[in-house]
Amino acid sequence: MLYNNKFIQHNHHHESCHCDCKNMAHNHAHLSHDLNCHQDSIPSCGGDCHTDDCHTTAKKNQCDDSPDDPDRQSSQTKLIWKIKGMDCAHCAQKIENGLKTLPNICQTKIIFSTQKLAVFVPQKNEKTIKLIEDKVTELGYTPIFESTPEHTHHHEHSHGFDKKALIPLAVLGGLIVVSYLLLLFNKTAGEYAFIVTAIIGLIPILKEALILARSGTPFAIESLMSISAIGALFIGAAEEATMVIFLFMIGEMLEGVATSKARQGISSLAKLMPEETVIIIDGERKTIASHNLKPGDIIEISSGGRLPADVILISEQANIDESALTGESIPVNYLSGDKILAGSLVVDNTIELKVVSDVGQNAVDRILQLIEDAEERKAPIERFIDKFSRYYTPAIALLALLVIVVPPVLFNADWYTWFYRGLTLLLIGCPCALVISTPAVITSALSNAAKQGILIKGGAALEHIGSVKLVAFDKTGTLTEGKPQITDVINQNANSTEALLAIVAAIESGSHHPLAKAIVEYVKQNQIPFVEANNRKTIAGVGIQGEINQQIFYIVSPNKISTVSMALTDEQIKIVNQLETAGKTVIVAVTDQNLLGIIALQDVLRADAITAINQLHQLGLKTLMLTGDNERAAKQVAKQLNIDYRSQLLPTDKLAEIEKIRNTTAIAMVGDGINDSPAMKAASVGIAMGSGTDVALETADAALTQNSLLSLPKLIRLMRFAYRNIKQNITIALGIKLVFLVTSLLGFTGLWLAVLADSGATAIVTANALRVLKFKNKGE
Repeated sequence: MLYNNKFIQHNHHHESCHCDCKNMAHNHAHLSHDLNCHQDSIPSCGGDCHTDDCHTTAKKNQCDDSPDDPDRQSSQTKLIWKIKGMDCAHCAQKIENGLKTLPNICQTKIIFSTQKLAVFVPQKNEKTIKLIEDKVTELGYTPIFESTPEHTHHHEHSHGFDKKALIPLAVLGGLIVVSYLLLLFNKTAGEYAFIVTAIIGLIPILKEALILARSGTPFAIESLMSISAIGALFIGAAEEATMVIFLFMIGEMLEGVATSKARQGISSLAKLMPEETVIIIDGERKTIASHNLKPGDIIEISSGGRLPADVILISEQANIDESALTGESIPVNYLSGDKILAGSLVVDNTIELKVVSDVGQNAVDRILQLIEDAEERKAPIERFIDKFSRYYTPAIALLALLVIVVPPVLFNADWYTWFYRGLTLLLIGCPCALVISTPAVITSALSNAAKQGILIKGGAALEHIGSVKLVAFDKTGTLTEGKPQITDVINQNANSTEALLAIVAAIESGSHHPLAKAIVEYVKQNQIPFVEANNRKTIAGVGIQGEINQQIFYIVSPNKISTVSMALTDEQIKIVNQLETAGKTVIVAVTDQNLLGIIALQDVLRADAITAINQLHQLGLKTLMLTGDNERAAKQVAKQLNIDYRSQLLPTDKLAEIEKIRNTTAIAMVGDGINDSPAMKAASVGIAMGSGTDVALETADAALTQNSLLSLPKLIRLMRFAYRNIKQNITIALGIKLVFLVTSLLGFTGLWLAVLADSGATAIVTANALRVLKFKNKGE
């Protein structure tokens, strides 16, 4: 198409991450269940699907959650295309509306940031695929079908400037120059030359407008351009009609270039994956395509090479640079048996590793999938803009018609003057700048955050994080290392200290609680034999119980002992108080009649906790610690951090506290454990530490995969900057439209200036969004 200049192509094929993904963990980056297990929630289509009764557009799906019934999901087939030339949100909308008219389409999903189109159909067949591809091609884009999205792993890195795309622009520019030269020597010949030039430029735009109108988009910018250009020719303004078309083409080009830059942060993640890898089979080395690797393969990576999959280190040790994934610039030293993320860079020597991730399910693919999914979770302000833009263009078109008709008919004004002004109004009727103002910022923010080891689940989370006034923290594993050490073991009525520890370890064995892990590890290190207790179960809000030799034992907090056993004596209470005053966490082992012993453990603060809390205070945020620990231990930790606290809280108490605060203040909850999940879900924003449990990460709106509290103030600064940028973009887009609306009505704005303002506004808001992509926190 003459006007549809797509100058930069980004063809990074990465794959959707589907269920049955491997859970991924290592010592400081434990990505979320949302990264590991992606399932597409789509509405049910009984039998054949039709547009009227089944189709759900991407826009609607972004606003309304689809059912999560697995039966419904499995009843449909997901087809994925890479769309070349889809360089703006307006382009995505064209494709979406165009596919509405096709039969047997249950749902469409446009992922603008990665230029992907996902279509859900009752069943896969060549006829449906061809129908969809023909429609996309008819709209002026090139679809590249990904035949097996689960097992395809292409990383095309074509970022070159497409010189062929300049030909239509150069041809029209040349014709304009010739027309001006003719006009200088022969006015009549020059005017005819401009008419011919305008018609040549207008033909592809008019053709596109007709296609879009038939596809359900009658008020596209192409339609408005066509009407304005034809109207200008009708009233004898051929020169202006030609310039309007030429400026429109330049604007389309600039918009494509600027928008493609906004995607570069995301596409750079896809480039982390090497195309080929050296695999070791029976001692022999051979090079194969990385997408042919499978779990269990042994590979060799030289210094300076990147990992093509999630792996386990076989070599004795290795220094790994994970900065592209976590933002941590200092290489991490890994030992044999450690898991390492795909996309990481080997720093020092050649190493051997074992592949543990399936194709399309490594860390990079999961991050990219999360970013794709995040586009469906629109910010409230973005939802409003989408709704507003649907009414804005028709309203402007109606106003333009009234401007053309009312003054001449009712006030006997000059038809030419008001016809011209009406045409000018049409050119500012396209809401392109407004539509792209928010998604361009969100795409840039998600990309920037991902490069710093922060994963955000969509625009809604972005907006909420930017408006947070108070940050609440879980204590164990979030503010502290989560690796408590046993400091005191006081035997009361057990046969020996070893017997006491064996009983406690037998009951705590298998638990994921940090205290339980610390006790079991301590017992194993001291080579005290024990056998797992039978009938182990958690007593909500109290502790845990288990059966050993047909006797029930309980491990509980001292203040809960009365619910399962006899009360402590004054002497025993004195011992507990002394330990808790020292900032230690105390548990007791009891039967229903006797206290067997007292065990004290102490955790240490994270090395970055004090700095992170101070930075949050400098940002004007209040902080609060919520813990189930005793009052004395909580008070000591809170004093070190200069933070408010609530102690001795059950999960239900944490939930109630968060709900109470949320009624008056925007609050973020930061946690890492299963018991934090209800509070994280209830908070304005839930933020999970990267080392946390799958449940906590799944519940969260954002995840700090670097597992560092210093990522939190970085996240807040970035989100505040992004939210300010969104407001600026909306102000710019609406402000320019308003100014030119007034000047067009007053006759100060011509056709060429109106189209320049429209394209210029789009370029400005996109360029402003790129500032978010380049935003750096202080000290970086």
